[in-house]
Amino acid sequence: MHRFALHRIRENTRYERRMAAELVTIETDVLVVGSGAAGMYAAIEAARRGAAVLLADRSLIGRGGATVMAQMTVAAALGEETPDDWRHHYDDTIAAGRGLCDEALARLLCEEASDCIRELDRWGVGWARKDGHITATQAPGHDRPRCVYVDFINTGPAVSKTLRAEIARHHKSICKAGDLCVVDLIVGDGEASGAVAWHLSSGAPVMVAAQATVLATGGLTRLFARNSASANMGGDGYALALRAGAPLIDMEFVQFFPIGHLAPRLIGMDPIMWDPFRYKLGGRLRNGRMEEFTAAYGSDEDGKYVLTRDLATYAILKEVAAGRGSPHGGAYLSFAHCSRQALRAAFGPVIDRLAANAIDLTRMPVEVAPIAHYHMGGVKADARMATEVPGLFVAGEVVGGANGANRLSGNAITEALVFGRRAGASAAERVKHRAPPRHRMRPQDGAAALDLVRRDGFTRDRRKNTAAMIARLQAIMTDDVGPLRTGRGLAHAMTQIEALGDELGERPPGRAANFDLQRLEWFDLRNMLVVARAIVQCALNRTESRGAHQREDFSTTRPEWQVHQTVRGRDGRLQTSGAPHAAATVIAS
Repeated sequence: MHRFALHRIRENTRYERRMAAELVTIETDVLVVGSGAAGMYAAIEAARRGAAVLLADRSLIGRGGATVMAQMTVAAALGEETPDDWRHHYDDTIAAGRGLCDEALARLLCEEASDCIRELDRWGVGWARKDGHITATQAPGHDRPRCVYVDFINTGPAVSKTLRAEIARHHKSICKAGDLCVVDLIVGDGEASGAVAWHLSSGAPVMVAAQATVLATGGLTRLFARNSASANMGGDGYALALRAGAPLIDMEFVQFFPIGHLAPRLIGMDPIMWDPFRYKLGGRLRNGRMEEFTAAYGSDEDGKYVLTRDLATYAILKEVAAGRGSPHGGAYLSFAHCSRQALRAAFGPVIDRLAANAIDLTRMPVEVAPIAHYHMGGVKADARMATEVPGLFVAGEVVGGANGANRLSGNAITEALVFGRRAGASAAERVKHRAPPRHRMRPQDGAAALDLVRRDGFTRDRRKNTAAMIARLQAIMTDDVGPLRTGRGLAHAMTQIEALGDELGERPPGRAANFDLQRLEWFDLRNMLVVARAIVQCALNRTESRGAHQREDFSTTRPEWQVHQTVRGRDGRLQTSGAPHAAATVIAS
């Protein structure tokens, strides 16, 4: 049935561009929103268990989100080269999380990582090998070499390509729908029952009826001016879940990748590309005086890369604040101690791409600085990936709690694979054991969301510069909600965010037409602003420094703050709870 509905979408695209497109309805067993590694693995696992799946994404299937951009490593205790066990991986994950990891989720992450890696190997991903064994490299925070990779910064693209190929093998069970922007989830009788979406290329409103829904939309780093994410990582999954009634957890913990590329100009390459080569070659961090400085912040790296991301970020920013930064406001990363042969062996064809950007690592360092990269918080879920809303599951970076206050290097793609597979299995099991629905979904079930999609805004709304509003939000978050925070800065950010919300209004501008980017930006801002409020309020509440959350006015870690903060939607407002010795805080939504 869902294939016929998608055919109707295509007909709308072809013939109805000049008029209001009619409502398209789709029925499926499992709806998966987002098609990075987590979403694709969820769809594959649900299909393997007999479910019909609709895999929806606002961009191209398998080519949006963070996975396809990731050039890093994947943590899994394979033990092929060095003896290892998932319990050691778990211990390192817990230590990195600074006392806030959800232990059940962390255990699932570490215990099932190896199985996912080996399954991808059988599917032909091409993990780097040495002497017939999958090789592993040492990464910060790990007690031994544990992180696998596809050589020459191809890990993310290879994982995405492999999962796309596996999706194709399940083409009879998995229907793909790109250009589909999910506006809201539908909840009836307390259960998630599908979603309302906007088909970007036709302008058609779409209703998807599903017995189970999996959110796999990635993180929120688009909220910051300098970020390593694609343009659709604006926290959509968090906002969708919150409006559906599912609580969020640990929203204050945004991880900044410490050595994002800053200068000289680098075209056509990932700004976080330097990490795997620091693993291999021990690239040295130096301040503006060309002095190594990490020992002053708790780690004498001695030519190795051992400083965890939260501490490395802190160290670089403190050097900059002390007037010892590099010319563009970061630190130098130097490979001058490496021979040309060693660089070629480690970088391979990447050396030629660097040369095209006039970068010769034997003669010059590069400048690096922290960049928004990942979010430890997210939707509260159990080890089945089930939320508090029956029928709603989450996967990948949408899940909160597994990584506590600081994610261990290499765990991002790992959690996408493990949590995606588990979410798909849980969704399929719900379909299998649930009685058939008594009636088809009716348009009135999602009337409010449909009204948003269909409604034409006032002509004067066209004067709103939604792109400029997104840039303002990014500047606010970067200036006052970045790696180093103060109560004064956070309060200032909240005031500005509230003003942006008032300016945005309650309905999208323009007409319900195809490829209306201003309208799409309105829906993006609708989600981004509610997520930004949740981050800022939780950061204001947490009067300590822990992991990725660093308060300049509360610089110590306090034992009474070894608690999770929770955010819920209440009557159109956000309510936070969990702060020790404090009443719940209510903020506008």
